[in-house]
Amino acid sequence: MSILGKIFGRIFPHANAAQPAPTATAQQPAPSAPQAQPAPSSGGAPAAAATMERVDIEQVLDGMAAKNAQKLNWRTSIVDLMKLVGMDSTLQERKELADELGYSGDKNDSAAMNMWLHKEVMKRMEANGGKVPANLKD
Repeated sequence: MSILGKIFGRIFPHANAAQPAPTATAQQPAPSAPQAQPAPSSGGAPAAAATMERVDIEQVLDGMAAKNAQKLNWRTSIVDLMKLVGMDSTLQERKELADELGYSGDKNDSAAMNMWLHKEVMKRMEANGGKVPANLKD
């Protein structure tokens, strides 16, 4: 299972290990969205969102953080996000996640890589059915 797949599996209640594994995960929701809403009503976009039952990522992670003894800043730190979901957050794991997600920067600049990883993971969660606040994707 991919590292991103492990993260998804611990956040999404009905996550499929196979679904988030490909690096082109952002392409998957696009084909399914029109199929889920073949005949939009007067409010097409809200109806599509309701049909897809998007997972509120912030709510899920806040709930996990409330039950965690450690004070983890999952909103800005990929290390804390990985710790929160019970994963190994070593530099090696993060470098592997960076490879998996197509990071092209210097992996020896862990601060830049970590910031990119956090934003990319949030974007991928949204692309795969998560509702992510805008400030977590920017």
